[in-house]
Amino acid sequence: MKIKVASLIGLEDVAKTILNQANKEKIFLFFGSMGAGKTTLINKLCELLGTKDHTSSPTFSIVNEYELENGSIFHFDFYRLKNQNEGFDMGYEDYFYSGNYCFVEWPEKIADLLPEHYTKVQIEILGETEREIELSVI
Repeated sequence: MKIKVASLIGLEDVAKTILNQANKEKIFLFFGSMGAGKTTLINKLCELLGTKDHTSSPTFSIVNEYELENGSIFHFDFYRLKNQNEGFDMGYEDYFYSGNYCFVEWPEKIADLLPEHYTKVQIEILGETEREIELSVI
């Protein structure tokens, strides 16, 4: 499924669509170039899921945890990883197989460690505020 977004105004509808398409899947992998809007979209997803925590990019911490009423959201940014071993060393499987939501930016950095099932969110920049988001549940 492909969705075109003209501006941030339509982001909430896109986030709702992503959650509906994912059904019960809680692992989301976000692909896109720097500045494509991965973190902005994840922030909106976190808001819709009900976290009251402040959300931000975990670029330096690698993972941020946000509390939900019945669980957690783990938000990863693997951009700074030098190799997959760093993901392994941080105990990625404890997060991915916890039953909690996991939003993963730069998943290509840990390609061999990814779970079998996830929702793929590919973001393409079309213009200054325009994006095309392609969803697939794998």
